[in-house]
Amino acid sequence: MSTERPDNDVTGPRRRRPPLAVASVAAAVLLAGGGGAYWASTASGDGGRADSPTAAKKPAPMLALDAADGPGSPSSASDSPPAGIAPGEPDPGGPPVIYRAAGALPDGPDEAAVHHAKGTVASADVARLAKALGIPGTPRTDGTSWVVGDDDGPGALLKVAKQAPGTWTFARTTPSKPCEPGKMCANGATEPGGDPVSEKAAKAAAAPVLKAAGQDDAALNAGQLMGDVRVVNADPKVDGLPTYGWSTGVQVGPDGRVTGGSGHLKTLEKGATYPAVGADEALKQLNEASRGKGDGGRDIGGCATPVPLEGEPKPPADPQCVPSNGKRAPVTQTVEDAVFGLALNYVDGRQTLVPSWLFTVRQAPGGPENTVTQVAVDPKFIEKPDAPTTPSGDRKVTSYGADGRTLEVTFWGGVCSTYTASATESAGQVRITVTEKPQEGKKACIMIAKELTRTVTLEKPLGDRTVVDAASGGAVPRG
Repeated sequence: MSTERPDNDVTGPRRRRPPLAVASVAAAVLLAGGGGAYWASTASGDGGRADSPTAAKKPAPMLALDAADGPGSPSSASDSPPAGIAPGEPDPGGPPVIYRAAGALPDGPDEAAVHHAKGTVASADVARLAKALGIPGTPRTDGTSWVVGDDDGPGALLKVAKQAPGTWTFARTTPSKPCEPGKMCANGATEPGGDPVSEKAAKAAAAPVLKAAGQDDAALNAGQLMGDVRVVNADPKVDGLPTYGWSTGVQVGPDGRVTGGSGHLKTLEKGATYPAVGADEALKQLNEASRGKGDGGRDIGGCATPVPLEGEPKPPADPQCVPSNGKRAPVTQTVEDAVFGLALNYVDGRQTLVPSWLFTVRQAPGGPENTVTQVAVDPKFIEKPDAPTTPSGDRKVTSYGADGRTLEVTFWGGVCSTYTASATESAGQVRITVTEKPQEGKKACIMIAKELTRTVTLEKPLGDRTVVDAASGGAVPRG
């Protein structure tokens, strides 16, 4: 291996891996040039053939990644990105991480498409999943969700959000035998203390559920254990590419019954196609973001000087702190593999699988592997909103659910105020304003925040319009 290349922290001479080392992407008709990407659309007189010289061309839209998203964040290979850290964002609570490749990295495809879910989930799709889970009954409406099963006591309950992507959750809460007096039973199919089923048996039990959810061809990993419950994680391939952050999880109890699960029920649709960068460039962007260069030179992870109590010895200094500048020294992690795929991001408030590099990294030889994702779309096609500002008296909406003309918005508020929500509608978006009004006579109030929900009735069904938070100006994700 040759000397270090300081521009992107990739060591070793540039060698392309064999084609099989990179997940293939279906070819699309795309012409890149003059700072724009163009894809073929139907034109009259040529039968809509994309390869026709008379086919109409139009530029791909700018990709509006939500402000919270950025370059990859470390996470367990079998888990979704950790809560509070967006896919691609370095953890602000720790020192910066520098990623160095163990060898040559692949170039990947020249282009790839985003994928997202649109519309609403049909009752028949919910019924199919309920049947696979063994839940009797017909799907019924509960606010912005479909519900099948018993939600008033012990039993089995399936809940599916009507709005795409149709996030679903399932829990079986009836023990197979009564609990012993004075002993608490878990919310599962059996009393705790049994032996987990084998990986083969867990995959067999999960198979009907995965098929009903449209994930029967997904890559399966049944190595995760939660006590005596084995979890089957299914990561689907979309357009021939591996995915990250779009897993379906099925929990199987020691008796072989499915006790819980979650995933997405709405089928993904192919969106616009964008030029893509290679793994070398993606790794460079990842390191720039980790160092803080990605947002104007922001320092990440400054050192704190410990102050000893009176009469006690001075605590040892942080070994990662660099005395010369008072900053925490970066931690180096090794990139052992890079695969081109699709990773979950939010685009205009909508969960979207975006072309990304999936880096397999390891902090120390023999240590655990993690997956770090970095958006692979050419930066020229990424548009990020300005930093939001919150007007006084308004609350930021954190998520929403929709069912026809009914919109449920969620936000954080205090216990000593009242809140009202209103909507301003246009052809392409619905702008939500949540206004806070302190309760009269409450001169002193405890500082307790709680998650609140308010309902807004729209003039017409939401459809594919974007929900925008008036307080921040940003798109609101579906919850």
